[in-house]
Amino acid sequence: MIHATNARRSRFAEAYDRRNRRHRSGAMGEMNVTPFIDVLLVLLIMLIMAIPIKVHETTIDLPSSQPCLTCTMNLDENTVAITAEDQLLWNGVAVTREQLSTQISTAAALPEEPLLRFEPAALASYDASAQTIVLIKEAGAKRFAFIGNHKYAQLD
Repeated sequence: MIHATNARRSRFAEAYDRRNRRHRSGAMGEMNVTPFIDVLLVLLIMLIMAIPIKVHETTIDLPSSQPCLTCTMNLDENTVAITAEDQLLWNGVAVTREQLSTQISTAAALPEEPLLRFEPAALASYDASAQTIVLIKEAGAKRFAFIGNHKYAQLD
């Protein structure tokens, strides 16, 4: 009687024979680099995600050397206001962005810097307010305060 296992040989029989305990030996000629490549790709993706992307930039009009002839400078505090029509005011006098920057730079250069009060109107655009805050920061103002916020505490 012939055993069924001897009649049908496995496809792996050449690699290992139980009776003779023969192994197909030989040095591995190639190294498996797939895990190494996978790790490198994961690290590359993490590096790409960690690098900050420049989403936007703030454009700033450079100030001119024209001072505002009708503007007055208080030594205690000065007010920058934005009207509902996005008009800039320096202590109640309409100014351009360049004149405002010059006034703020002049105030910041004083030995005792006056407080700069920022008061946008309720209907002033957010963009004009944000650009004005950037202009104030770039002009070098150190003493800065938001005023009039109590008017907007209740939303109607």
